[in-house]
Amino acid sequence: MSALANDIQNHWASIYPLLSIRNEQEYDMAVERLDSLLDEIGTNEQHPLYGLLDTLGTLIYVYEEEHHPMPESDGVSMLQYFMEEHHIAPPDLPEVGPPDVVSEILTGKRELNVRQIRALAKRFRVSPAVFV
Repeated sequence: MSALANDIQNHWASIYPLLSIRNEQEYDMAVERLDSLLDEIGTNEQHPLYGLLDTLGTLIYVYEEEHHPMPESDGVSMLQYFMEEHHIAPPDLPEVGPPDVVSEILTGKRELNVRQIRALAKRFRVSPAVFV
């Protein structure tokens, strides 16, 4: 084995546990590590551990995509979700329209238009893409 390979092998034993995400326990530990790194490093790309933060974030993302994929959703489902989370009824959404219009959107009789999507995105402080 080459000197470089020996050197890497010696360090790998220390680094491997930081970069291994094979189950939920390791995932939870990785997320905690990432949070700690974010608290210390933030967005400072010049920090000596920024590469570790970036790599760990990528590994967590890959694990989440495989084990915790986000379900596909449409604008109406997202509207229903936000309404439930914020305890909002159709009359509480005048920016979308009268309550009967909101009800028609929720039942699929009517689609959200661009104006309504923009208003909902502003109200819930999310990207308009959430409702598309």
